Amino acid sequence: MESKKNTKANVGRNSSLYFAIGLALMLFLTNYAINFKTYDKSDIDIGMVSMEEELEEEIPLTEQIQTPPPPPPPPAAPEVIEIVEDEEEVEETVIESTEVDQETEIVEVEEIEVEEVEEDIDVPFSVIENVPVFPGCEKGNNAAKRDCMSKKISQFVNKKFNTELAADLGLSGRQRINVIFKIDKTGNVVGIRARAPHPGLEKEAKRVIGLLPKMKPGRQRGKAVVMPFSVQRNF
Repeated sequence: MESKKNTKANVGRNSSLYFAIGLALMLFLTNYAINFKTYDKSDIDIGMVSMEEELEEEIPLTEQIQTPPPPPPPPAAPEVIEIVEDEEEVEETVIESTEVDQETEIVEVEEIEVEEVEEDIDVPFSVIENVPVFPGCEKGNNAAKRDCMSKKISQFVNKKFNTELAADLGLSGRQRINVIFKIDKTGNVVGIRARAPHPGLEKEAKRVIGLLPKMKPGRQRGKAVVMPFSVQRNF
């Protein structure tokens, strides 16, 4: 028995395509139905604005206040002029003319000698040609006189200085005192300066150095010069 079904007419051949199209159509309809909304006309009516009527703004009237002008300044007081009588007679200075003529005698001006002023230059103790001579150090050469002078000044300071002054001032231990002075052209001690831990010690050091005897001044190139000298002692 032969089959009457046409083998070419296969209905299920495109079934998957039809299924996809139908599924997409159903999803579209479902989405449309869910999102479909209705509105009341009364809620939509927002009214209409008429621009025909113009708003007239009332401008308030303001009155400008006028301030009165400031009063004029008072008149200045007249200056009082005092008339002073001339009691003293003023002598007028007569300025003579400095012009000369042919008859004027010309006086010759004598030459004026200007004396040279010698400046006091300090010559150090180490380089001076002839050191100052301390009393009792007249013998020997320049080096011997220098050593003798240093020795004599040290002995003089140690003898005259009040060694108990440090204890009276409340100082203890070793005290260092530096004194600087100058021996001028006449052999006198000048320009005494002292440095010590206490002003009392400085005053005592100046007093002792001021008691040094007059010396024979130092000489440089045959002329008397000023020589600085320093003393350092520990008590």
